[in-house]
Amino acid sequence: MSGPERLAFRAARAVSRVRGRPALHPRGVVLTGRLVVAATGPPWGVAWLDRPGTYAVTARWSRAAGLPQPLPDGLGLALRIEDADGAGRPVDLLMTSSGRGRLARHLPLPRRSADAGPYSTLLNYTVGARRGVIAAFPPPGAAALRADPVLVGRASQTRPLEFELCFGAQEHWHPLARLTLRHRPGSGDSGYAFDPYLTPVRDFGPGHRLRALRTAAYAGSRTGRHARHQP
Repeated sequence: MSGPERLAFRAARAVSRVRGRPALHPRGVVLTGRLVVAATGPPWGVAWLDRPGTYAVTARWSRAAGLPQPLPDGLGLALRIEDADGAGRPVDLLMTSSGRGRLARHLPLPRRSADAGPYSTLLNYTVGARRGVIAAFPPPGAAALRADPVLVGRASQTRPLEFELCFGAQEHWHPLARLTLRHRPGSGDSGYAFDPYLTPVRDFGPGHRLRALRTAAYAGSRTGRHARHQP
C-alpha cells in the first residue's frame, strides 16, 4: 500500500472497531424503483443510454459518516441499474451529496435534508467520448425530507423519491434519465454491496484515480469489524 492508502485503511479500521459497524455509510435504507431512459437527444455512444428503455433499480440511501442527528452529514445514493448492459449485466453508480457548480460538483457537501440538492459521482466518468460527472437532481421545490434513514424509508412508501439523472461537463448539465424510488418494507439494510468497478460497461464507467484509496478504506472497515467481534 502507498502512504495515503495505509492512512485510509487505518482510519477506517479504527472507526469501524469502535463503532462495530462499517466506517462508511453504516446506516441506510434500501429502495427499489425504475430508471426511464427517453433517449431523445443526441447519441452518447453508450448503448443503454442511446435507446429508450425502462430498467429496474435497487438503491441504498445512507448517511456517509454515520454522524448523529441533527448534525449534517454527507449523504450517499448508491444505484444498481439492472440489465443495463444486457441480461444479467447491471450498472452500479455511487453518488454523494454535492454542489452543482463546475467545482462544487466534485466536492462532498454535508446536508440535513435528503432532497435539498444533487448527488454526484464526484469523480469524472467516461460516457462515450465525453468525460464528466453523473448526478441525480431532485425536482425543484421538493419538500424538505430530513436526512434520516427511517424517515426517508417511511416517506418514500407514500411519496416516491424522484430524480433526474444528468451528465455534467464544463458549465452544462445534460439529462440522461428519470429515476423513481420507493422503500420496500421488510427489505432490511444488509447484504447489499455496490461497486462500479465490478460492473464495467463499455464506454461507460468511472476513472481509476481513487480506486486504490476506496479499496483500502473498505478493507480497513471490514478488518475493524472483525477485530471487534473476536474474543
